Amino acid sequence: MTLRAVPVLALALWFAAPVGKAVAQGVLDARYEASLAGIPIGKGAWVIEIDVDQYSASASGGTSGLLQVFSGGHGTGESQGRITNGQLVPTSYAASTTSKKKTESIRMTLVGGNVKESAIEPEPPVDADRIPVVEAHRLGVFDPMTGSFLLAPGTGDPVNAAACHASTPVFDGRMRYDLKFDFKRIETVKADKGYHGPAVVCALYFTPISGYIPDRAAIKYLIEQRNMEVWLVPIAGTRVLVPFRVKIPTPLGNAVLEATQFVTTASPPKSASKTQ
Repeated sequence: MTLRAVPVLALALWFAAPVGKAVAQGVLDARYEASLAGIPIGKGAWVIEIDVDQYSASASGGTSGLLQVFSGGHGTGESQGRITNGQLVPTSYAASTTSKKKTESIRMTLVGGNVKESAIEPEPPVDADRIPVVEAHRLGVFDPMTGSFLLAPGTGDPVNAAACHASTPVFDGRMRYDLKFDFKRIETVKADKGYHGPAVVCALYFTPISGYIPDRAAIKYLIEQRNMEVWLVPIAGTRVLVPFRVKIPTPLGNAVLEATQFVTTASPPKSASKTQ
């Protein structure tokens, strides 16, 4: 696996299956650092707002350190959707990445979990080795950012083993894949600023469906990998859990994405605020 595979692994983190009851309101302002074998390679930011019946999220990041010298780049992403019957229902997704060689943007519109419109600019060349994405693969899916939210079931502590019993279908505008989770343990995590408390650690398994080239080394590696892990913690005031830390072993050492800042606050209902 090459350094080029690391951003793919990081993007695969925008996962999890939404299940559970309705959520309340909360806000997250987080900062992350990425490293490979302990060497810093990138930084990013993630802002999420959860309302009673809708949500929004935006992220940005870029390479740093040694990786900046070889493949300097940055990217942004955003997702919006509604919360209906306790389920997250994405309505739009957009992402843009810029490297030293090119800029690429992806946009999607979704209705009821189905991709209505999807476009990549510039349009990638046709590759006969790539498994085609058929219409059925665009139905009942989540965009990669909404997929990173997990609605914990029940009414008790959201940090529990049941949170990891999930499987989710994801379409990122190019590739359709499934991500499956299994409970491993509960650990305590602490950001440099913000959250200090329990995290549920889930094993992560990747299964590509379409939109990929089977002979690619990075794809083969991800399929065979059985030691990927994600640490999930809640957004205050809600039952939504999001990644605090992700670890993916590679031949060069562990690729790790970890929050250095995880400031999350509960907010009162907007209707209540208006009456005060």
